[in-house]
Amino acid sequence: MSINDLVILYEDNHIIVVLKPQNVPSQGDDSKDPDMLSLVKEYIKETYKKEGNVYVGLVHRLDRPTGGVMVFAKSSKAAARLSEQLKAGDFEKKYFAVLCGVPREKKAVLTNYLKKNAVNNMVYVCGPTVEGAKLAELDYKILQETNDLSLAEIRLHTGRSHQIRVQMNFLGTPVYGDMRYGGEKAKKGYLALWAYSLSFTHPVLKERMVFKVQPPVDVKPWNEFDLEKPFLYINPKNA
Repeated sequence: MSINDLVILYEDNHIIVVLKPQNVPSQGDDSKDPDMLSLVKEYIKETYKKEGNVYVGLVHRLDRPTGGVMVFAKSSKAAARLSEQLKAGDFEKKYFAVLCGVPREKKAVLTNYLKKNAVNNMVYVCGPTVEGAKLAELDYKILQETNDLSLAEIRLHTGRSHQIRVQMNFLGTPVYGDMRYGGEKAKKGYLALWAYSLSFTHPVLKERMVFKVQPPVDVKPWNEFDLEKPFLYINPKNA
């Protein structure tokens, strides 16, 4: 991936909102593969002919296999204010996920404690008193069902590593393609987890901003469901 492939949904002097493809890291890692943070920096440097280091603030992350909407800050002030929103719960992220199986409850709040094993980069459900345990909470609702698959809309209340994948697998309905946590039950294929909606208050303009992008509806297993044609929704007045 290069800056020519960068899909920009919105940009002003304070923030830039982009579409992260699946299997592209949010920031640099040991793989040394192109990552979103570096690509956004390179784009700003080349587009605006900036010399020296370019500031881009990483406000939030998406796991490497997950695609969807991301916002980056173009100033330290914007980064600080967006980070405050993230901590305060005013930064809303919604996902679509295809689940293997259908949860018994079609709508619920899931609350677990999670602990990450840094050695194998795996996250596990644990008890609340376990050292290093972190509270993880999300809510989901099942939108459609077909062929023992279900389409879920998931809203995160906390932002733990691998949270959706671990919690949905613990429920007995792993995310499609998530062989890492779901094993054979998860089925082989691309991870069917997509950050389709991002909303926050603009750090300077103070207007509520909402960005929505559908997953690739012609790709399995998304094509198993009656999703609308790919759409792009942006609400800022000056977009």
